[in-house]
Amino acid sequence: MVNILEAGINMVADQGQIQSNVFIMATDEHGDPFEIEGLIIPVVIGSDEIAGLLAEYDPDASASPSAADSRVIARVVMDSLRAQQGL
Repeated sequence: MVNILEAGINMVADQGQIQSNVFIMATDEHGDPFEIEGLIIPVVIGSDEIAGLLAEYDPDASASPSAADSRVIARVVMDSLRAQQGL
């Protein structure tokens, strides 16, 4: 597992549950369909973290989420990708 505690946010990605070569057909936030093949990385965000993250997030502001919050999320994903690729 990758567990990142940075900027007061605790997030975990369970590398044992990463699914490779997954083909997904879904709809994006604009209602447009898309297809993609890739990985599914389960990210667990503590229940006590969710309200704070959402309170600070403004989907209409290009600088949101904060750089610190973005870094935490990105590190969880990137560390999981590295582990999955054996790096």
